[in-house]
Amino acid sequence: MSSAGGPVVFDAHTLPADDNVNPYAFSVDLDGQWFLQKGKMIAYYGRIDFHGIGHGRLDRLIAHSFHSPLHAADWVVAEGKGKMLLADRSFDVNSYDLEDGNLTVRSGNLLAFQPSLSLKQSIVPGFLTLIGTGKFVAASNGPVVFVEPPVRVDPQALVGWADCPSPCHHYDHQYLRGVLGGVRAFTGLGGTSGEEHQFEFVGAGTVLLQSTEQLMAGIPTGETPQQEGVPHASPPNQPTTPRMPGQLGDLQRRFGL
Repeated sequence: MSSAGGPVVFDAHTLPADDNVNPYAFSVDLDGQWFLQKGKMIAYYGRIDFHGIGHGRLDRLIAHSFHSPLHAADWVVAEGKGKMLLADRSFDVNSYDLEDGNLTVRSGNLLAFQPSLSLKQSIVPGFLTLIGTGKFVAASNGPVVFVEPPVRVDPQALVGWADCPSPCHHYDHQYLRGVLGGVRAFTGLGGTSGEEHQFEFVGAGTVLLQSTEQLMAGIPTGETPQQEGVPHASPPNQPTTPRMPGQLGDLQRRFGL
């Protein structure tokens, strides 16, 4: 309902079922179980419980649908019946349907998925692979653009890829021969733009790109915002992800891992 010129006000009955409320929020019509990344649920109606991965009575479900031990601490199972609102810091949020397919997505962009899909650890660091048939919800920094291989893309604009082989690295030949390329080879410093380095996709399939080269900023799982009036707020400027030393750490930052 809405008054003339006023905001739209929803309740448990008027929220959409498995659809967007607006470009930045998605409403899940929960009747059973969904996998949910911690910190992405902003509100819910009904009777819903949240179970940690690897804890409680859901071992059979976990064994069937969740195969990424590196990310187990970042996920929960939402179980019950009701409406659940998902969002991620005003980033664009959309749902996608897989039908006997596979899609690899940046781990920080994946918000939730149905247990009919199986989540696996991708061989590409920082990405997860969904296999099977079902719905999942993902966020992006700006609207998503879909392109077909063969294509080379800026790693920072890459959201994921579906039904095609994993990418390989491509470096610009003139950049490698130039002074900046030599400096970077010896020091790890230098340019990091998509004009100098890309992910190259070949074969059939679809590549998903966000319409910006700025990655979604990561935050520690479950961090409480540092703002006035919020109890137990986390100290500001905490590192978001442990960094490896030296050039390995530079690679982490380069590829958004």
